[in-house]
Amino acid sequence: MAISQELEQKIENLVQSFGCELYDIALLKENDHQILRISITKKPNLSLEDCKEVSLMLSPLLDVEMPEFEEYFLEVSSPGIERVLKNDKHYKSAIGELVKIKLLSKAEHKGKLEEVTQDSLILEGGITIPKSEIKKAQTYFVW
Repeated sequence: MAISQELEQKIENLVQSFGCELYDIALLKENDHQILRISITKKPNLSLEDCKEVSLMLSPLLDVEMPEFEEYFLEVSSPGIERVLKNDKHYKSAIGELVKIKLLSKAEHKGKLEEVTQDSLILEGGITIPKSEIKKAQTYFVW
């Protein structure tokens, strides 16, 4: 079962009411358990308390909106310092950060993301990567 656009909007509104931003919603199966993973962000920092508060308020909403949904575990967390980039909102939030991009051709590019255009990502040094050729993109951190 997928999350409806209407439910996604309700989740986003609730998350925003706590001063946070919805980053991603993922429905996963891990070790025979369904997991509904809600990733949120907050400027300047997301705290464990923010995640707890959002989780406590999301539970009743989801109980009402998804009554026939099979048993699942709700996880509310940060997308992490090394996070997957799936859409323009994600790409734009990563401007100025180091990114790793795998292309459909299996080529890989790494560098600082400088700009996001309608059709491409531009890395430091003028490397232009068409979005249509991206297989996977994520931020990375040099430890």
